[in-house]
Amino acid sequence: MTRTALVVRGGWDGHHPVEATELFLPFLRDSGFDVTIEEDPQVYADADRMAATDLVLQSVTMSQASNEAVKGLREAVAAGTGLAGWHGGIADSFRASSDYLQLVGGQFATHPSKHPDEVHGDQTDNYLEYTVEITDLGRRHEITAGIEDFRLTTEQYWVLHDDLIDVLATTTHPVQPYHPWHRPITSPAVWTRDWGQGRVFVSTPGHSLDVLQDANVRTIIERGILWAAR
Repeated sequence: MTRTALVVRGGWDGHHPVEATELFLPFLRDSGFDVTIEEDPQVYADADRMAATDLVLQSVTMSQASNEAVKGLREAVAAGTGLAGWHGGIADSFRASSDYLQLVGGQFATHPSKHPDEVHGDQTDNYLEYTVEITDLGRRHEITAGIEDFRLTTEQYWVLHDDLIDVLATTTHPVQPYHPWHRPITSPAVWTRDWGQGRVFVSTPGHSLDVLQDANVRTIIERGILWAAR
């Protein structure tokens, strides 16, 4: 049976929402999804459209969504529509909406930078080498089973989150003399969330196209998409 996937993309161009989502369209179609694309989250307010959607793949960094759109998305997920995404496209969307933040369960706070002497004023100021560590739950979960801890050089997300998420992988921000915190901070890097009859999947790695094409990141996202879908 063909399932329906709605790709919603837009927001800040620095995360390449069009090119990034295009990477996964062949996978969606090969996995049996009928795919449609929207450039505006207002589609979430269309109750009939959302009820017929088995998966929302969202890549909308920052931007805004109306109260009606957020309400529609929450209701659709609670009724069984899956929600999946990566990086700022899902974990830094619609900052002004507390209802959206509650739905996703984690919100980007910052990505620590390099040593001040190594800062040049561009995106690479925040590219750090760090480890994505699979949790005990992650080693058993179908999204991350068989994947070992792996290294990336990209933005390392510091995430504010709640206890309703199931954390499949973490990353730890070390103490540096040029940062103001005093002990290491561990953030979720990959998580899932059950919401009513629906499922939410988030991967914080995914800042740029090369990261999305990393074998581990791509595998996790593809599995997460399938896990989240109705």
